[in-house]
Amino acid sequence: MLVYPSGVDVSNSVLRFLSAKLRQHRRELGSRWRRLTPGRQALLTLAHLRNGHPYAQLAAGFGVGTATAYRYVTEAVDLLAALAPTLKEAARTASTKAFVLLDGTLLPIDRIAADRPFYSGKHKKHGMNVQILTDPSGRLLWVSPALPGAVHDVRAAREHGIVRVLTETNIKCWADKGYRGAGGSVRIPHWGRWETLTDGQKAVNRSHAKIRALVEQAIATLKSWRLLRKLRCSTTRITSLVQAVLTLHLASSDR
Repeated sequence: MLVYPSGVDVSNSVLRFLSAKLRQHRRELGSRWRRLTPGRQALLTLAHLRNGHPYAQLAAGFGVGTATAYRYVTEAVDLLAALAPTLKEAARTASTKAFVLLDGTLLPIDRIAADRPFYSGKHKKHGMNVQILTDPSGRLLWVSPALPGAVHDVRAAREHGIVRVLTETNIKCWADKGYRGAGGSVRIPHWGRWETLTDGQKAVNRSHAKIRALVEQAIATLKSWRLLRKLRCSTTRITSLVQAVLTLHLASSDR
């Protein structure tokens, strides 16, 4: 196998953050010598999440076995996922904002046609549905656990308790027509064909679209971690990966 140098376009603060968490984790476990230092393990994990490099490629570059690379990444991802904010914690942060934006996105996975629960009719591909909450500027606040791609956005929002929590905390929420019937504090555009809407309703929908468009920035931020653009792991691992990415993003935003 050929080995080549590769850059990881994340800040040094993210590397230091993850290194510190891994160092603390090893102390708590009482771990003795390991093949990679906490800093190298952190770099290995970031290369996997940010660049989407497979374990075999990472193992060759870091001078460890493929199984060892997998264990190191899994350990770091689980540690980061445990630090991700819960929905209630995100709601407390959101309560200081004028409103929040809600949208769902599909994370593509490598499944075949027989795996119908993972097939999204809207996107015409297999994937996992994740719900995203952002502040009015489109900055990530929270990302939900992953559900099969066949689950519609409004159903996902209900299953995660998003509508209930936002309504209980009196947080206004802007969403698209995929959340029709959500109720509570969720606001969607006027429903109907464009030619049947009144001028006032059209004006409201245009304003709504401008406000809600900023959520696309958060989706782009999430998918800038290239691993999430095409997931080839077990679907049971996807929630941990998404929450690990959220933790790293929030850590970089706080610095």
